[in-house]
Amino acid sequence: MKIGLFDSGLGGLSVLRAVLDRATILDIHYHADQAHLPWGPRPPAELRRYCSQITAALAARGCERIVLACNTASAVALQPLRGQFPELQFVGMEPAIKPAANLTRSGVVGLLATPATLAGELLAQTRARHAPHIQIVSDPCDGLAEAIEHGDQQRVQTRLESIIPPMIQQGADVLVLGCTHYPFASAAIADIAGPDVAILDPSPAVASQLLRLLPAGPTGSGERVYSTSGDPAEFARRASALLGLPVTATQEHWATQEAASDFGGATRG
Repeated sequence: MKIGLFDSGLGGLSVLRAVLDRATILDIHYHADQAHLPWGPRPPAELRRYCSQITAALAARGCERIVLACNTASAVALQPLRGQFPELQFVGMEPAIKPAANLTRSGVVGLLATPATLAGELLAQTRARHAPHIQIVSDPCDGLAEAIEHGDQQRVQTRLESIIPPMIQQGADVLVLGCTHYPFASAAIADIAGPDVAILDPSPAVASQLLRLLPAGPTGSGERVYSTSGDPAEFARRASALLGLPVTATQEHWATQEAASDFGGATRG
C-alpha cells in the first residue's frame, strides 16, 4: 500500500519524519507544492482546488491513504476531499489543543499558526470540544513558514522573538505548533520560551493515526518518491538536510490556477 503526503513545501517533512520513526517499510510519495508557497494566506477556494488536484495525482499513482501534512490545507480542504474521494482514506492535521488543555497549569495556551488555520472551522470545533475553559493566545506568524522553508535562520529567529515573548507575558505555559514547518524551528522556539514552557508538535499523533488506518499493519518495500512543483535540486538539498537522509526529487506541476472539476480540482482518473 502506498501512502501519499503533501504540503506547500518542506514543512510536511516533519510529519514524514514522524511516520518514518514508526514504520520505515512504508511506500511513500511526498509532494511539495512549492510553486504556490505559502499556502497560509491563499483564499480557501484556491487552496481547496490545489489540494484536490494533488490528491487526484497521488491517487493516480497508487496512493490509497493520503496525509494532508499541512494545517492550513487540513483546515479548509480535509472534509471536502473526503466527499470528493470516498474511496480514499485521509489523515489531516489538527492543532494540539486537546493535549495542551490537559497539560497547561496556567490555563493559557499559545498557538502558533497560519491565518487560514486560525480562521478555520476545524480549530473552532476542536476548541469548543476540548478547551472551552482555556485562554488561547494566537499569532498568525506572518513569514515564519517561508523563512523556515528557505533556511533563513536569522529571519526565523527575528520572527520568533516577536511572536513568543508576548504569549509568555500573557501567561502561556504551553505552545502549540500549528504549522508543520514550525517543528523544524523547535530548538529556537524552546530557547526563547524557556524551560518552563512545554512545546507540542502534533506530528507524532498524526503518524500514529495513519498507522491505525493500515488494517494489516505497515507493509511495503520502503520506496520513497519525492516531487515538487519548485526546484527539485534545491528541494532535495534541503529535504536531505532536514531528514538526515539522501533525497532525490522530480518536478511535477499538479496544482494549477484553472479549476477542472465541480469541486474546483483536477480531473480524476
